[in-house]
Amino acid sequence: MSTGEPVTLSVRRPWWGWALSLLIIVVAAWPLVAYWLGNPEDQRLVDLDVYRTGGWALLQGLPVYDVITPAPQLLPFTYPPVAAMLAVPLALISWETVQWVWIVAIILTLGVTVWYAFRDSLGRVPGIPVRSGGGSPLSPWMSAVFVPIMFGVVTVACLYLMPIRDQIRFGQVDLFLVALCLLDCVVRRPWWPRGMLIGIATAVKLTPGVFLIYLAITAWRDPTQRKPFFTAAGTTAILTLLPFIVIPSDATDFWFSALLDSERLGANTATTNQSIRGMLLRLYWPDTLTTILWLAAVALIGWYGFRAAYRAHRDGDTLTAVALTGLMAVLLSPVAWIHHLAWIIVVIAALAIRRPLLAAGVWAYYVLPIPWWGAYIKLWEIPVLSPTLGKIVQNAFGLGAIALVWVLAERKSGKSAEV
Repeated sequence: MSTGEPVTLSVRRPWWGWALSLLIIVVAAWPLVAYWLGNPEDQRLVDLDVYRTGGWALLQGLPVYDVITPAPQLLPFTYPPVAAMLAVPLALISWETVQWVWIVAIILTLGVTVWYAFRDSLGRVPGIPVRSGGGSPLSPWMSAVFVPIMFGVVTVACLYLMPIRDQIRFGQVDLFLVALCLLDCVVRRPWWPRGMLIGIATAVKLTPGVFLIYLAITAWRDPTQRKPFFTAAGTTAILTLLPFIVIPSDATDFWFSALLDSERLGANTATTNQSIRGMLLRLYWPDTLTTILWLAAVALIGWYGFRAAYRAHRDGDTLTAVALTGLMAVLLSPVAWIHHLAWIIVVIAALAIRRPLLAAGVWAYYVLPIPWWGAYIKLWEIPVLSPTLGKIVQNAFGLGAIALVWVLAERKSGKSAEV
């Protein structure tokens, strides 16, 4: 008799079950939202202010990449020019209003992401055997509300992951990009041309371009992936070329100047940079050696990760393929802040299907601010211990991401249905 069997997701559920789920999310989210919105105004949702400033610069006819946010942040716009065009509506709304709109949008997007990432896991009842014949051991009303309640609980758990907390803290865009790429890959019958959402995400922030590589690799032997690849590539190209027609000066500034200056993103050696390059930069070795090691590591981990993603796709495990590709977006990028690890939601979901205890452990690991512990250890200035252990702990999330690539790559073959 098996355990952990799923409760059928097609059961009709009462509205009050979903209302209870919403209540769980709102009550649990409120302390986090109130805390970050309680920050001094010049420390509040600073990245959202960057987006809004980019849109404002377009409305004022100012050079987007020369405008910075007000003191003390003084942050420049670092995204492709089409992102500035999409940010124009933000500049038309008052700052007080846009903060609430953005936070609500983040939480709603989190809910969508959790639903599609965890749908194969939400109906499972750990440790409760099913009846002979496959019937649910739960009473009808319990079965009807189990999934909504679990959805609320899992959504709250994901909200408190450090990369997701940072979405609200900074007013970041990463979760929207995760949702776009995830839905484009796992929705069974999308009403949009498959690949379009990946193209939009790539045009807005470049790093989702790893999904173009994923689509290209899988399309090589899977004809059904060819149309999504060309759709994604075409969408990216159109949204990249459009600004050269609408705002040519800003488009030229980005692609031939701002993009080449990684320091515009902030100090690349900072603890928050958990990419492979960030971890190597914190060793403070000669620049040439660091670059060589980085390129070698990118080639090796990129080959291993995309190869594993292809195998997962071949086995029908689309969720694991998305998780692996998302980790590539973090590890291979020259700069990947902690909030870029919003992909950890998909990683945990992929693990939860077969290894729920490991998934819970990964959740706990990424809830804690472990990299900052490493920064504190280095401040102790204990000979040998501080510089050695401090740097290892400081790289905890990046090293964890590398380990998770291996864990996901070594999974047992199995199906993960699109939803």
